[in-house]
Amino acid sequence: MAGQLGGTPIFILKEGSERTRGKDAQSRNILAAKAIANAVRTTLGPKGMDKMLVDPLGDIVITNDGVTILKEMEIEHPAAKMIVEVAKTQDDEVGDGTTAAVIIAGELLKQAEDLLDQEVHPTVIASGYRMAAEKAKEILGSIAVTLAPNDLIALKKIAVTSMTGKGSARDSLAELAVKADKAVEENGHVDVDNIKVEKKVGGSTEDSRLIEGIILDKERVHPGMPKTVKNAKIALINAALEMEKTEVDAKIEITSPDQLKSFLDEEENILRKMVEKIKASGANVVFCQKGIDDMVQHYLAKAGIFAVRRVKESDMKKLASATGGKIITNIDEIANSDLGKAGLVEERKIGEEEMLFVEQCDNPKAVSLLLRGGTEHVVDELERALHDALRVVGVVIEDKKQVAGGGASEVEVALRLREYASSVGGREQLAIEAFANAMESIPRTLAENAGLDPIDMLVALRSQHEKGKKNAGLDVYKGKVIDMMEAGVVEPLRVRTQAISSATEAAVMILRIDDVIAASATRGGPAMPPGGMGGMGGMDE
Repeated sequence: MAGQLGGTPIFILKEGSERTRGKDAQSRNILAAKAIANAVRTTLGPKGMDKMLVDPLGDIVITNDGVTILKEMEIEHPAAKMIVEVAKTQDDEVGDGTTAAVIIAGELLKQAEDLLDQEVHPTVIASGYRMAAEKAKEILGSIAVTLAPNDLIALKKIAVTSMTGKGSARDSLAELAVKADKAVEENGHVDVDNIKVEKKVGGSTEDSRLIEGIILDKERVHPGMPKTVKNAKIALINAALEMEKTEVDAKIEITSPDQLKSFLDEEENILRKMVEKIKASGANVVFCQKGIDDMVQHYLAKAGIFAVRRVKESDMKKLASATGGKIITNIDEIANSDLGKAGLVEERKIGEEEMLFVEQCDNPKAVSLLLRGGTEHVVDELERALHDALRVVGVVIEDKKQVAGGGASEVEVALRLREYASSVGGREQLAIEAFANAMESIPRTLAENAGLDPIDMLVALRSQHEKGKKNAGLDVYKGKVIDMMEAGVVEPLRVRTQAISSATEAAVMILRIDDVIAASATRGGPAMPPGGMGGMGGMDE
């Protein structure tokens, strides 16, 4: 770029730097964002298709979970990365609705492209979209139905809806998700980090079950220890049960066999005292976050104490929540009051490996789910489906608000937004109407993925909603419009409002970009992809 000043050119950017401006920059960014939306569009709904993702090492992921697909893809274009962030935000906040959020973001930009062609300024479109998003959330709030937090049947329906299309045994898993969420609920809040999911290949999906306690993919440290301990009193130790190296370099000089013997005797004595302190506290099970010396293992086995070493910190915290014990950092301070309690601690063989079960805990605030499935890919997809179910049930327990699924809420929002647009006037009216069209992309995509005519289905949906049937949605199995609340196809209100918020923010941010300049390769990391930021990591545009 050069400016004329007294006939002398002034070079601001380095020669050969990439720069895209004006409509060219906008159209390229919109094209990249639409490509991302199109990549996940076919996975939406009960009849959505799956994607097979193969990494450079040949590892395979088969899924129709929007955020998983986008995380696994190698995406280079900056605008496309912003759309991926929409899916990640949706997943972090509510755990479900990632595909819908990305489709809405892509559709908002597609609608904006038509408005830009009509010479509507990007800031006007952005303003209209923000107004429409606020109104859409207000409309969703007005049509939401309040849910009783102890209505387990309604909670199960929400879990089943979130797992639709995942090809899993939805009813049994949905029941497990609801039980797990209710078990860890505290004061109306659900922390899914207190639900441990362990996967084991083998058996069938129906063999999956909830453990009112913790499962560890570990085994006891010594074969002489008991395999089963009833009425377990559990010591949770975050200290090494072995001789630790001194903090400063030390040198010990031994000049006679007697000195060596007394040195070894003293070491053995220290290790024996550790075990005696554990035994004196009344503990018959030990979970240690660090190592356990061979000598200590021998003495623990002799005392009939069940011990496990190198337990992860996250698992230690879950064990503390489940058993009511305290994590001890100093063996000298171990006391009976610090011990956790469990009805049963047992080592069992699951598939080809040994696993530890800490169960029959009294009112545990951390529980575990053991997932089984025929193959590794099946179990992985089950875990993703279960993650969605756990999150949405947790969200609805907290908010107590649900809306109809199957495209019902989107069509109702679109209908009311068009009424609202006519009251706004000005050029923002065009942007609000475009937002309403974008909302209808969800039922349209549901119809397309089910092999139905999207225009016929959309007309039928609009007709029912104009008659005041706000819960009318698309039954993709029968190819007709039905009441989604009666059919039990329901979603948490927060899934829909979050999808609208994050999709709108991303679309507005991309729309407001009119100049794309390559940053310095040395300071800003890797240089921009070739072709004026057109690189999409091998993705078809």
